[in-house]
Amino acid sequence: MCKQADNGATRKSEVAHSERSHENAVMHLDEDIPAATVHSGSVDVVRLLLVDDHLMVTEALASRLSAALDFWVAGRCAASDPSLIDIVRGLRPDVITIEIEPLASEAAAVVRRLLAARPTAQVVVLSADHNVAHAIEVARAGAAAWVAKEQGAGELESILRGVCRGHSWFPPEMLGEILRELRADISRAKDHHDPLDVLSPREKDVLLSMMDGKRGWQIAEELLISTDTVRTHTRNIFAKLDVHSRLEAVSVALASGLRPEPAR
Repeated sequence: MCKQADNGATRKSEVAHSERSHENAVMHLDEDIPAATVHSGSVDVVRLLLVDDHLMVTEALASRLSAALDFWVAGRCAASDPSLIDIVRGLRPDVITIEIEPLASEAAAVVRRLLAARPTAQVVVLSADHNVAHAIEVARAGAAAWVAKEQGAGELESILRGVCRGHSWFPPEMLGEILRELRADISRAKDHHDPLDVLSPREKDVLLSMMDGKRGWQIAEELLISTDTVRTHTRNIFAKLDVHSRLEAVSVALASGLRPEPAR
């Protein structure tokens, strides 16, 4: 939820903390530092956390967004920062922007962890990737928006304001496929009581292999698919079954009556 800043309220001011032992430093907003009055009225201020492995990018974006009266850049950090989740809990952002290229196949999982740490936050994905399958994954994980990096800063500002009001935004060329997939997920869940019915046939094959105790590379060899595809199916299984580990997924499968075929 957006925070209220009244006349005489503290204005945005960033303080860079000393570098941590890991590669990328995080810069926090120190709310106790006095700053200039913003204006004579009042404004709903959106607390932002900017997550990107490129420091110059977050510096430039923070400078642009800080010029707006309704944005407060509460902090900046790298997507690869091992303290990312602790930073989210500490800064309590309303909106988190995150550049997902460095995360590769872990993007959706990171989005889920961010929302678990700060359920009221809106996650806005920034990406140069135009793969609709990746956009579907982060949408399933709970991202509120997917913004292409070639879009202008003005468009990004509008999207950030929109998600704070409960809106979502995905590129028009991706939106049709995303909506079809999400509707299919909902339809499968409503039409069947079996929780496994939300899984695709290939995802069930992967789950059956998990139940046999097979590792990712073994599943890939058995199903004649790549290990990256196995990881994608595994993430989808976790998301659709609302679990966070193989053990939980196998437990749901067993409770639903799924059994591997006996070896011949």
